[in-house]
Amino acid sequence: MPEMPEHHDEGSAIASTGAGGATDLAMSEAETLEKVPGGPDGTGPDKKARSLWSDAWHDLRRNPIFIISGLIILFLVVIAIWPQLIASGNPLDCDLSKAQEGSQPGHPFGFNGQGCDVYTRTVYGARASIQVGVLATLGVTLLGSVLGGLAGFYGGAWDGFLSRITDIFFAIPVVLGGLVLLSVVSNNSVWPVIGFMVLLGWPQISRIARGSVITAKQNDYVQAARALGASNSRMLLRHITPNAVAPVIVVATIALGTYISLEATLSFLGVGLKPPTVSWGIDISSASQYIRNAPHMLLWPAGALAVTVLAFIMLGDAVRDALDPKLR
Repeated sequence: MPEMPEHHDEGSAIASTGAGGATDLAMSEAETLEKVPGGPDGTGPDKKARSLWSDAWHDLRRNPIFIISGLIILFLVVIAIWPQLIASGNPLDCDLSKAQEGSQPGHPFGFNGQGCDVYTRTVYGARASIQVGVLATLGVTLLGSVLGGLAGFYGGAWDGFLSRITDIFFAIPVVLGGLVLLSVVSNNSVWPVIGFMVLLGWPQISRIARGSVITAKQNDYVQAARALGASNSRMLLRHITPNAVAPVIVVATIALGTYISLEATLSFLGVGLKPPTVSWGIDISSASQYIRNAPHMLLWPAGALAVTVLAFIMLGDAVRDALDPKLR
């Protein structure tokens, strides 16, 4: 047997080889065998794997579409809550002597057919539209997710019954249903419109939630939890819901802009929000007959509506791209 050296330099270490011998390594190399640090960009074996949500947020922060749409939506939410920050007037103060007049100092958007300031009414109109869109989306998402999630998890007769109910609701044209249901409502608040949207909007979210839960409950970690004796409620809340909610969030985000557009459509047809509520749909409806003589009455509220709907659709597209691994 060859003699092994009894002493080594202070800056060296011993590492065993596959042949049973020993090799002197520099201390830095020995430490490398024990731990390989992540690189400057956060990559490497030491880097902790990100969850779906942290990975999605990491992508969203670098997506210009998300940033632009998020800033627009933040601005709209702020002026919906505090419209007096950028509009000091009263949207219900009108002067018939200024009816249909164009831009003037202090009134950059001109006046409508009743002599009301178009700029002030456009700013205050964001409140009703954002309120209807957000509350309708929350109601649709909660109701559809609960019904669809339970149907997908338990299956059987409940699943079959819910599927037939959703088929019936899908057969109802939304605008026609609004004309029929809201035409008998005399309440001027936003709640009848929100209730109508929730009533006819939940089947879409229900179908998405049902399919997502069916896919999630077939995964190995759910089967393992079931084998370990986990209750149905624990599996549904702790294991299935966090992994099935992403498609629902994507659809709900895009649908928010659709509900804002639907509110404007119903208000334009005279069955949605009603005066004295300030709404973009109401202003577009009243300005449509003056489009040749005073197009500014129509262009500003219609432009605000278009930008708002586009911002929410862009936000939904960015969230979809971030949460869908297939699109990366």
